[in-house]
Amino acid sequence: MSSVDRPNVGYSDLRDFIKRVEEAGELLKIDGADWNLEIGALNEMISAEGGDKAGPMMLFDKVPGSPDGFRVLTGVTASPLRTAMVLGFEENSTPIEMVQSYRDRMSNDFELTEPETVKKGPIFENIERDDEVDLIKFPTPLLHELDGGRYIGTDDMVIMRDPDDGWINVGTYRVMLHDKNTLGIWTSPGKHGRLIREKYFKRGEPCPVAVVCGQDPLLSLVAAQHIEFGVNELSYAGGHRGRPFETVDSELHGLPIPAHAEIVLEGEIYGDELKSEGPFGEFMGYYASGARDEPTIKVRRVYHRNDPIMTVASPGRPSADRSSSLAVIRSAIVWDEVERAGLPGVKGVWCHARTFKVIAIEQLYPGHAKQAAMLATTVHSAAYAGRWTIVVDEDIDPSNQFDVIWAMSTRCDPPEDIDFVRRMWSTPLDPLLRKPPYFNNRAVVDACRPWGWKDDFPKVAEASPELKADMRKKWAHLFEG
Repeated sequence: MSSVDRPNVGYSDLRDFIKRVEEAGELLKIDGADWNLEIGALNEMISAEGGDKAGPMMLFDKVPGSPDGFRVLTGVTASPLRTAMVLGFEENSTPIEMVQSYRDRMSNDFELTEPETVKKGPIFENIERDDEVDLIKFPTPLLHELDGGRYIGTDDMVIMRDPDDGWINVGTYRVMLHDKNTLGIWTSPGKHGRLIREKYFKRGEPCPVAVVCGQDPLLSLVAAQHIEFGVNELSYAGGHRGRPFETVDSELHGLPIPAHAEIVLEGEIYGDELKSEGPFGEFMGYYASGARDEPTIKVRRVYHRNDPIMTVASPGRPSADRSSSLAVIRSAIVWDEVERAGLPGVKGVWCHARTFKVIAIEQLYPGHAKQAAMLATTVHSAAYAGRWTIVVDEDIDPSNQFDVIWAMSTRCDPPEDIDFVRRMWSTPLDPLLRKPPYFNNRAVVDACRPWGWKDDFPKVAEASPELKADMRKKWAHLFEG
C-alpha cells in the first residue's frame, strides 16, 4: 500500500468516526459530568495519565443542565491511530511516517476539491430563529478554573466570506458564551479571519459569520492550519478526503456550512459592540493574554442535529487535545518549506508544539546544521510563536523527546552551538510578552555531532539496526502489541 492510499476515509461524518474509534477501543464514555469544570478536569487528568501514550477520545453524555442527548466530545485526534484514521494513512504508522505520507500526498496527487452544495442535510433537523435562539441549552464547558467564562468554540470552525472577492475562509478561533444569543470572539493579529472582519469594520458593516461547533475531524484539522490566503479550507479538506464535502447554504448570509455538521451558529460580528473576553487557558499552557474588550457575535440562527455533539478542544500544558494531529500537518508543511528553500539532506521534522521544533538532517557540508536550524525557525509555517529550534543528526528520531534531549545533552556545547534570532512574529498568548508589539526571540540549537570531527565522534552504545531486526524476528512474541 502506498503512503498516499486512503484506506480509512470511508467514514461518513463525525458520528460514524466515533463508531469506528469505539470499535478500535479508543473511546471512553462518561455520563453525568458537569459542564462546570468537571468535563475540563476529567479530560485533562485522563489524557495526562498515559504520559507519552495518548489518552482516549471522551464522549460526555447526560450533562446536567442540558437536554437529554446533548453531548460533548474531546480528544478527537489526540492519538496517532485517530490521526491516521482521519487523514487516511495506515493505522500503524509512526509519527514521522505520517509526516512523510502527508508530504507524499501533497506532492503526488493532491488537488483542491470544491465542496458540493446540496439542498438539505442533517444540520437542518432543528432550526431556531431570532427570539427562539437559546445558546444556554448547550453543554458549553467551563474548561479551566480561572477561565473568564464558558467557551462554546474551541474545536470549532469559523466561516467568513471575504467582502472583496468572495472567497471563503475557515479558521479555528476561540468563541466565548456571553448570554442566550451573544458570543465573544478572539482572533490573533495576522490571522485570516481577523483580516477579513477588519474589512467589514472599515466599511462600517458587521461581518457575517457562521460558527460550527461540531464537525468532521478532518475539517477541524484543516481549520487549525496555516493555509494559503485566498484558499477555501473546505476545498483543501475535500482534497484530502478525495471527494467533495457536502455543504448547505445558511439562511441569513448564504455561507456554506457542512451539511453533516452537528451545531452551527449564524449571525454577525460587531466591531463596535464590545464585551470582556477571556482570560482563557491557552495552548502554551498559561493564562497569558488576560481579559479585554473584544467584538461580539449576535446569533440570529441556530442549526443543530438531533442529539447534537459539541466538539471541544481543551488546551493547556502539552501534550493537549490535538497535539498529535496538528504536529503531523505542521511538521509536513515545515519540511516542505525548508526543502523548497533549497535545504538538502532533511531526514525528518517534528513540531512538538508551536514553541519547540526539531529537524533531523544528514550533515553534508560545513554550516549545514546551522542553515537547517535557521530555516526551520524562519519559514512562514514555523515563524508564528516559536521559541526553540533544535537540529539533530539523522540517527535521532525528532518525534522522540527523549532522543532529542539526549542529543542536546551530549552533542551540544552551549556557548558554541546556541544562537539567537530576535524580534520574530509572536502572539499575545505568549506568557513572556506583556504588551504590543508582540515580538519574541528564538533559540537555535545545533545538537549535531561537530562537523569537523563528526566521523570520529564516540560511537553510540546501542544495538545496531541489523541486530534489532534479527531480535524482533527471532523473538517476535516479546514485541507483540
